[in-house]
Amino acid sequence: MRRVGHLLAEFSKHRNEPVLLSLLGGEPLLWPPLLPLAAELRELGLNLSLTSNGSALRNQRVRSALLADFAELTLSIDGFASLHEKLRGCPGGWQQLKTLTQALNRARHDCSSALLLRANVVLMRDNIGAFADLCHELAHWGFDEISFNQLGGRDRPEFFPAQRLLPEQVLALQMKLPALRAELAGAGLRLLGSAAYLGRFDASSRGLPLPVADCRPGETFLFVDEHNRIAPCSFTGTELSYPLDTIRTLDDLLALPGQFHARRHTRHPAACSDCPSTRVFAKFGVQ
Repeated sequence: MRRVGHLLAEFSKHRNEPVLLSLLGGEPLLWPPLLPLAAELRELGLNLSLTSNGSALRNQRVRSALLADFAELTLSIDGFASLHEKLRGCPGGWQQLKTLTQALNRARHDCSSALLLRANVVLMRDNIGAFADLCHELAHWGFDEISFNQLGGRDRPEFFPAQRLLPEQVLALQMKLPALRAELAGAGLRLLGSAAYLGRFDASSRGLPLPVADCRPGETFLFVDEHNRIAPCSFTGTELSYPLDTIRTLDDLLALPGQFHARRHTRHPAACSDCPSTRVFAKFGVQ
């Protein structure tokens, strides 16, 4: 991670473009080397982002490091207390997360930290009806943004069939989103999710494929997985990835888009015939 971080910093200077390095899990804050390494990478000029369940916010050292070294913190919140705690297996966890988020928000204002606070909600049949109310609740926690995903079936195939979104639920969300976005904006909270992103939800709920002929792989986004592979996204690691150990220099990094593009035409990733990438469909768009 240190070696790749140095390469990304070199890339950022070479292109005169900011680079956001996002750390996902599992729970990244359970990895002991993370915080000192984050401080090192931030000193190199990288912007750092982290997605967490928030349990580690109990630790003052963790909170201080987040405020000092990270550009973004995304906290995963599945719903109101009963549902969130049931899905996460953490009795009392919702109130604790609320208390810790509000404390972190106060601390970032006290120290003028630039940390952006985001909540991410995974939408499924059991919580989509309460999504608007949840957004209004989260506005009181101190978040700057709310993003959302639809439930996917890759990680929990046994859970997915009974909880996948229904077409009528997606349609209702599409209808309500503009007014909800305006209401939240009045409270200083951005609700993310582009029209194309909601179109991806609709197609998924109806079982309709959305193929993507060319996402310009590797030009603006790279994914590194736990198998030490670097790929254009998390869904094409099998077909398009290269071993991370082969990316040793800036030239290696700069060559990846062309290599991905060529490899894509010969290996035809299955995911591209029904692209599930939230990035391609602009999850973080605002309209």
